[in-house]
Amino acid sequence: MIEFRKPELTDRETIRRIVSESGRMGCEYAFGNIFAWSVPFGVSVAVCCGFFVSYSENNGAYCFPAGSGNLKEIIEELKKDAYHRGNPLSLYGVTRNDADILKELYGDAVEFKEARNSFDYLYWTNDLILLPGRKYHSKRNHISAFEKENRWFVEEINGNNIDECVKMSVVWAEMNSDKNPVELAKEQTALAVAFRHYGELGFRGALLRNESGVVAFTFGEEINSRIFNTHFEKAFAEVRGAYPMINREFAKMQQSYKYINREEDAGDEGLRRAKLSYHPVILLEKNTAVFRQ
Repeated sequence: MIEFRKPELTDRETIRRIVSESGRMGCEYAFGNIFAWSVPFGVSVAVCCGFFVSYSENNGAYCFPAGSGNLKEIIEELKKDAYHRGNPLSLYGVTRNDADILKELYGDAVEFKEARNSFDYLYWTNDLILLPGRKYHSKRNHISAFEKENRWFVEEINGNNIDECVKMSVVWAEMNSDKNPVELAKEQTALAVAFRHYGELGFRGALLRNESGVVAFTFGEEINSRIFNTHFEKAFAEVRGAYPMINREFAKMQQSYKYINREEDAGDEGLRRAKLSYHPVILLEKNTAVFRQ
C-alpha cells in the first residue's frame, strides 16, 4: 500500500527533483504550492514505484503521477488505495498526452472529462517583459499611467519587507471579502502558510511600492529549469496599472526561464479574461480520468 502523509518541508528536495526530471508543466506539481494548499485542500503526498503522487481530500482525487518508472504499476497501486477509501480511482491534472497513454493501457476502462477551469496559462517570459505589438497596447498604457502617477520602487521580497506584504494581503482580503468569502478564506490560509515558510520553500518574489506603501506583491517558485510558476499576485485594483506593473517587473527577474506559468483561472470569468488578455503561448489542457471499477 502507498503510505500517504501530510507534506513536510523535508520532502521538498526529493519531490522537486522527481518533478523537475519528469518534465511536468502544471502548477499542481510545484512543491511550495502543494505545501501551502495542503490544509485547505487536504493534500497528502507519497513517493512510490519511482513516482511522486498526491491525494486531495477536497475532491477525492489523485494527481497524475510524476516520475519515470512503470506507469501501470503506480496506477494499480493508486487503484488499490482508492478502493480502500471506498472510491473508484480518479486522477486530475491529466494532460492530452497522459490521456493517450492511459487509453493505450486501459482502453474503455477509463473515462475522461475536460477540466477547463484547471487549464494552466503559460506565457513566453519575454512577452511579459516586453509586451510587444498591438495586442499588448492597453497593458503598456496602464503601465505608463502608473509610472507617471507614482513615485515607485520594486524590491525583491526578503526578511526585511515580507511583513509589509503580509499586512497588504490582509487589507486586500478585507477589501475583497464580499466576492467569494469561502474561496478567499482558503486562499488566505494558503497564503499565510506560504509567508510563514517563504524562505524554506525557496520562493522568489517582488513587491511594488509607491508613496503610500506596498500596492502589489507576487511570488512563486521554479517547476523546472524552463518554467517559473507564479503562485500568488495581489494588487490594489484602485491603483491604476499596479497589476500589469508588478507582472512586468517580476517577469524581468525571471529572464532565465523560457516560460512563466500563471496557473489556472478556477472558473472565475474575470480572472479568465485577465489571463487571456496576456495571450498565453500554451493553454495547458487538463482532464480528469475516472476508472471504472
